[in-house]
Amino acid sequence: MAVRKLEHVGIMVKDLDQSIPFYTEVVGLKHQYTMTHTNGIIRLAFLAGADAQESQLELVEGYEGELAVEGRTHHTAFTVDDVEAEFARIKQLGVPLRDTEITTLPNGARYFFFYGPDGEFLEMFQPAPGR
Repeated sequence: MAVRKLEHVGIMVKDLDQSIPFYTEVVGLKHQYTMTHTNGIIRLAFLAGADAQESQLELVEGYEGELAVEGRTHHTAFTVDDVEAEFARIKQLGVPLRDTEITTLPNGARYFFFYGPDGEFLEMFQPAPGR
């Protein structure tokens, strides 16, 4: 297993155009980029601290899932060097997978979701080449 860092925490939001200014102007994070997911529905915005060297906050707009007000955190992601190896390892361990295959985003980043012992939503994430 080769988790290098906590990649990002995904928070469900209703409107990126309102949420990005809040997280940049009020919280003090730096907006790095926004993209539309491969599915064409969900929009993702990534923000980080001033040095942008560690974990990111991912704002997720357009997700249909329902969560309690206390549970707007959608998932926790971990950076890995080889998402395919991690997918095979997690699958071999019999850990419940949400995804039957690895998803590739438009920027080349790759990921898959799986479940923790209490149903928590977790992600193994391989950054886009050059990131």
